[in-house]
Amino acid sequence: MASLAIYEFLPKKLCLSRNLTPQNHTIKSHLSPSSIRFFSTSPRWNLRVSEFSSSDFNSLKVNQNRLMDTIHHTCQWGTGQRWGDTPTETGMKRLALTDSDKSARDWFVSETQSLGCKTTIDAMGNIFAVRPGLNNDAPPTYAGSHLDTQPSGGRYDGILGIVAGLEMLRVLNENWVETEYPVGVVNWTNEEGARFPISMVSSAVWAHQIPLEQAHNLKEVGSGTATQKSELQKIGYLGSTPAAHTSIPLSAHFELHIEQGPILETSSSLIGIVTGVQAYKWFTITVTGKDTHTGTTPFATRADAMLTASKMILQSHRIATKHGGLASTGILNLEPGSTNTVPGIVRFSLDIRSGKDEVVEAMEKEVREVFAKIARGENVDGLNDGCTDGKPCIVDITTDSDSKAVKFHEDCIGCVRDAAGGLFGEKTEELTRELASGAGHDSVNTSKVCPTSMIFVPSKDGVSHNPAEYTKPEDCATGAQVLLGAVLRYDRLRKDRGE
Repeated sequence: MASLAIYEFLPKKLCLSRNLTPQNHTIKSHLSPSSIRFFSTSPRWNLRVSEFSSSDFNSLKVNQNRLMDTIHHTCQWGTGQRWGDTPTETGMKRLALTDSDKSARDWFVSETQSLGCKTTIDAMGNIFAVRPGLNNDAPPTYAGSHLDTQPSGGRYDGILGIVAGLEMLRVLNENWVETEYPVGVVNWTNEEGARFPISMVSSAVWAHQIPLEQAHNLKEVGSGTATQKSELQKIGYLGSTPAAHTSIPLSAHFELHIEQGPILETSSSLIGIVTGVQAYKWFTITVTGKDTHTGTTPFATRADAMLTASKMILQSHRIATKHGGLASTGILNLEPGSTNTVPGIVRFSLDIRSGKDEVVEAMEKEVREVFAKIARGENVDGLNDGCTDGKPCIVDITTDSDSKAVKFHEDCIGCVRDAAGGLFGEKTEELTRELASGAGHDSVNTSKVCPTSMIFVPSKDGVSHNPAEYTKPEDCATGAQVLLGAVLRYDRLRKDRGE
């Protein structure tokens, strides 16, 4: 097809240049045919990012209604507990590598391919969708997050980041924007760690933080049979490409996410510019006593694993409070699980966090010392007051995850700042807030390999990992707008640096 024919039949709604305003896509007669660039079939498009003015950046707008419709469309796969009366007021239960996760993955692959992306699936089931740029020999700039949820999660945690990345691709295509380098969207497998208990496990394998074999052999919580590898095979997402940044490199990673806390909402801020992530460690604590009959065994002769574990859980909260950190137990299993039998074995999870690595280390040290004393039956901080002394138990502490405090890359943070500034103008300082993430995200692992930053949007009442998790549609769109602006600004930054 000749250039003139391309020019004559170019859809008006897909035009954008310095001579075409977003409000009036009327082709100016003085434009030459060679100034029109045609996606994937012509060496030149309409407008390339390196030529963008500030107004060009600001003229690209995400479609709020389309963004929200897409979010709610994806929530048909793994719909969870209802919390309100409207059709969309339900939570989500889409655990990693389940049939519902497969359906959401299939949709993601189909949607990104329909937008001209090439998709690659690695050995951990991570899905990389790439839209070509001018220089496709260089690694893409990615927006990334996850489609899996907690067992009683909501519609926004992780999901918003993926759908906003998809919206970014749609906006670029419909406005015929040509990026200097490829851009893409990545769906990371099992970010939550809810079904297979290491969070952010697949991005960790990609970043060479966890061996592939360890991740593949990780067993399903409460199952003992299903592994990540067996479930990847079951749903058809065990890719042949190595799960490694050396095989699938990223030039940068931007992640839009709900805050999952109350800071933005209480400060009336619309965008959180995330500068880093606090440190955390996950442990599995196994307390071994002796299972005996509840009616025939006096307190003094019991080795009650459940009573001992309960003291440990309470003391972990005291230790965290003392150090200015956080501690939580989210999983608790006991054996044999009979009303009239004293539990002989109890396993529980322990999650400790702080913004400083040294605080997490200090909390762990004290946890190990104090739990050993509690297991021996010592009266730590008066925990035994009013109780009859029983027999000692044995405690074993296994470290499951160790994530150090992370500082994000200043170049990426700067692109987020600039994108927010372009959106808010004089109100930028009022409507944005710089903060560290209290939760772990896949961006923790990508930051170990490539420049990374995150964007937060407000969570209603600070609620997350809950069916009633909610972020207003306009806030979701604002976050998607900043994500789009940040990725494009980073693309131009790469060009300016001559990558």
